[in-house]
Amino acid sequence: MNAIVFDLDGTLVDSAPDIRDIANRVLAEQGAGPISLEQTRSFIGNGAAVFVERMSAARGIDSDPDRLAAMHARFEELYNTAAGLSRLYPGVAEALRILRDSGFALGLCTNKPIRPARFVLAHFGLEGLFDVVLGGDSLPRRKPDPQPLLHAFDNLGRSARIYVGDSEVDAETARRADIPFLLFTEGYRKSPVAALPHAASFSSYALLPELAQTILEGAT
Repeated sequence: MNAIVFDLDGTLVDSAPDIRDIANRVLAEQGAGPISLEQTRSFIGNGAAVFVERMSAARGIDSDPDRLAAMHARFEELYNTAAGLSRLYPGVAEALRILRDSGFALGLCTNKPIRPARFVLAHFGLEGLFDVVLGGDSLPRRKPDPQPLLHAFDNLGRSARIYVGDSEVDAETARRADIPFLLFTEGYRKSPVAALPHAASFSSYALLPELAQTILEGAT
């Protein structure tokens, strides 16, 4: 039986425009200038708290813990219901439905906090496709620690496993969990494709269902 778990931001959804909008609202409230979309993409991947630290450092805001905590709280307040500027990558919904129809159990494992993660899935009508959804605050540890990914797969209860992501964090998580990794090349990675350990890469979701089957057949 087959299971496939996905990352969210940069993998299924281009959420950077929403995240940049929120970041710049929080920065403006601190009297700081905005960050760019390119900077936003480069800061994504290690959770909201790390994102706030990175955006603050980029705009020269001091690292006072109380100030960062207040900014983080404000960021998450806005983040919980942000999806209006985000977009699914082309072919995502179709690929997920094909995978489900062909017998895959689907899971989501993201460092995005669980509340905004579920909001984004619901916004795009995808939440019902996933049997397991884990956010960055669902467990004591987050990616690249393998615990969340392994927990997701254990809850799916399938023996054949694939993880799909877009970044260095995702590649390292899969490596530590010893799970085949499929790299979506159109997301937020900072390194060349060749620098990230992966079983295969793809740039179009139209290719994913067949690619996933090929990877599993090669692993048996």
